[in-house]
Amino acid sequence: MDVKKIFEIMPSRYNGGAASKPTVYYFSVGDNKYTVKLGETCEVENGKTVDNANVILKTTDKIFLNMVLHGKLPGPIDIARGKIKTNDPGALQKLREWFDFSQ
Repeated sequence: MDVKKIFEIMPSRYNGGAASKPTVYYFSVGDNKYTVKLGETCEVENGKTVDNANVILKTTDKIFLNMVLHGKLPGPIDIARGKIKTNDPGALQKLREWFDFSQ
């Protein structure tokens, strides 16, 4: 599975209403850029469609796929080396709770 496919299937893999409050993620993964709006449903939009996202993640395809598909969260060294940039590391952990990509 590649990055584009993950974002294509995200709405169908969302555990509806899992986000306790509306949350907007902005992902910049390699050359892919998406805005994901979570609440009762999951909406995925191409590009950056909001001025201020609650959570921002910028990283490589490989690190993103490891996070989403295998639950391997990046460590402090990855952040320190700039392999991943985020404004809320804790919110990244919730992705595994809110989405089921095991299929």
